[in-house]
Amino acid sequence: MAEYINIRGQSIEVVASDPANPTIGQIWYNSTSNTLKGQVFQAAAWATGGSLGTGRYSRATFGTQTDAVIAGGSPPVTTNVTEKYDGSSWTSSGNINTTRRALTGCGVSTAGLAFGGTNSGSTTQTATEEFNGSSWTSVTGLPQAVRNQYGAGIQTAAFAAGGTLDPPPASITNTYEYNGTNWSTGGAMGTGRSFGQACGILTAGLAVGGADTSTGIATPAADTVEHYDGTSWTAGGAYPTAMSATGIAGSQTAALAFGGGTGGNQSATNLYDGTTWTATTALNTARAYPGGTGTQTVGLAAGGGSASTATEEYTGAGPETKTITAS
Repeated sequence: MAEYINIRGQSIEVVASDPANPTIGQIWYNSTSNTLKGQVFQAAAWATGGSLGTGRYSRATFGTQTDAVIAGGSPPVTTNVTEKYDGSSWTSSGNINTTRRALTGCGVSTAGLAFGGTNSGSTTQTATEEFNGSSWTSVTGLPQAVRNQYGAGIQTAAFAAGGTLDPPPASITNTYEYNGTNWSTGGAMGTGRSFGQACGILTAGLAVGGADTSTGIATPAADTVEHYDGTSWTAGGAYPTAMSATGIAGSQTAALAFGGGTGGNQSATNLYDGTTWTATTALNTARAYPGGTGTQTVGLAAGGGSASTATEEYTGAGPETKTITAS
């Protein structure tokens, strides 16, 4: 059998700790962990995560891939259940005060925000609540009762845009900004719509897809993408397929969009660089309304239509250290 030194022209380096910046194809032996390791290029992938305790869609989702929160939603009965994810499993946390679905969330697991939605009696809500990592506190409500809004930011600097007023159902362009205490009026969206998701921050937000409420999610607002700068909305790069009920993670210039509900449940996943969308590895479980959070390279999809409990974790393409074992 050929030896490694004869194949590569060099011997395997023995080190006490892994190299700080290994190159693709580099191999070394870690004497501390007694493991043989190598640096490879890993393709983008979705991996199955821990299942939600309560399957649902139309919920508030925020946080990171390893520290996420999901609250409210329809399983299909409207719920107030809140769960937290640690990268492996979901556990129960303090319930949201106002039971509702079609609400929007943003922030981090210890400082989250949820607003709007519809209660079990189908009454649209202004309710806004802050999450401290274990419990919810009711704060100043939205200026209008709205459901299925686009929202992003942090607990003390967030926006709520578009969505649906009732009755009768009507998509709006209104944007409201939250400063941690009160809501104020921001710049109007270029296209009024609902059933989409947003990511980013107050001064660099991204809203993708959606639908005119009067026609439902079967007729989306084309491939509409808009950017928010904290003052006004401008058109972004068109989404590859007219889509609504997508999940999203990341930022205005590094976003990950996945799933959707146009013409049946979708699994397509696309990356955005602030100008252009590029297809990447599809979700393992096609679905509408997946809760999305995290970043473009470390994202999370949780729940979705038909009261799904499925959770998937996304890892972007790039170099990765692998432990080499005997086959």
